[in-house]
Amino acid sequence: MDALVFAFGLVLDAILMFTGRAVVFGLSSGRWRGVNLAGDEARIYGRAGALSFVRDGQRVVTGLGLSAVGGLFYFFLLLVVAWVGILFSG
Repeated sequence: MDALVFAFGLVLDAILMFTGRAVVFGLSSGRWRGVNLAGDEARIYGRAGALSFVRDGQRVVTGLGLSAVGGLFYFFLLLVVAWVGILFSG
């Protein structure tokens, strides 16, 4: 059971990170980017617990920052869907 919960957490985190990467890229018009998830770029250049850092003049959002942006995206999407549902329910 614990392995199933752990796997679900990994999948959820991956979905949030990839969504966050798309949102960051889209909102910044490519000026910001997400960290390479397979590398140690955030560990080398960023401070511990940082949501983003600057490298070579470009803002780089860490994995934690990407997860936060992805979570906020889905939160606001849920609010919009609930608002539309309330408007058209009656």
